[in-house]
Amino acid sequence: MPFVTHRGQRIHYTVEGSGPLVVLQHGLFMDATSWKANGIVDALKDGHRVACVDSLGHGLSDKPTDPALYVQDQRAGDLAAVIDALGEEKAAVFGYSMGAWMAVGLAKHYPHKVSSLVVGGWDLVNGVPRTPQGPLTFDLFMAFARATAPALVAWVTPEIEPAMRACFAALGQLDGAREAVLGGGFPVLLWNGEQDAYHAPMQAFAAAEGLSFLSSPGGHVPAIETPGAETVARLAAFLQG
Repeated sequence: MPFVTHRGQRIHYTVEGSGPLVVLQHGLFMDATSWKANGIVDALKDGHRVACVDSLGHGLSDKPTDPALYVQDQRAGDLAAVIDALGEEKAAVFGYSMGAWMAVGLAKHYPHKVSSLVVGGWDLVNGVPRTPQGPLTFDLFMAFARATAPALVAWVTPEIEPAMRACFAALGQLDGAREAVLGGGFPVLLWNGEQDAYHAPMQAFAAAEGLSFLSSPGGHVPAIETPGAETVARLAAFLQG
C-alpha cells in the first residue's frame, strides 16, 4: 500500500496501469477510490499509469487538525511528492472540486510538474459560490451535504470535522489561479456538470480564453459520481491530445 511522506504527513495513493503518468485528485468528502468507482481509472489505465491520491484529511492519508497544513502550497506539494515518488518529472493532472483547486495549486507552485490539466467541478476565478445571504459557510455546506448526499459525509465524525473545516476554509485561496492555468504552457480542459453552479462561469471563461470545455450531465456530485460513458471517453481523449 503506497504512501509518501511530505511535510511530516503521510499521503496515501493507489496506482494502476502503465504508461505516461496521470494523477487524479478527488473532491471534498471523497477519496481515491471514487475514481475507480466512477469508471475513470479503468478508462485510462490501459494506456497510462493512473495514480489516485487520498487528499490530506481523507481516505487513508493522515488527518491532522492544524489549518496551516491544508493551505494550497502545502497541498500542491503533496501532489508533487507523489509524482516524485513514482519517479516521474511531470504528470497529467485531473482534479475535481477541491481536487481541482489542488490541481490548480500544483500548476501555480509546481508548473514544471504538469503536462496537462483538467479542472473539474470548480470555478478557478471565483471559488465557492455565494448564497443569497452571503458567503457559503462550512456549516451550511455540511447541512446541505447531509440532507442531499448523506452517504458522502457519513464518515465525517466529530473527530474528523476539524480537518474538513480546514479543507473548506483553504478553498478561499484563489490568488494566481488564472495566471497559473493560462500561463503554464500545457493543455487545459475545464469540466463541469450542466446543473452545477460552476458551469456557466467556467464555460464563459473557457470561451473567452480559448480553453477546451466539457459539459456533462448532472449537478456537482452526480457529474463525478456517475459521469457517463461519453464524459469518460472525452476525458480519456483529452490525454491523447
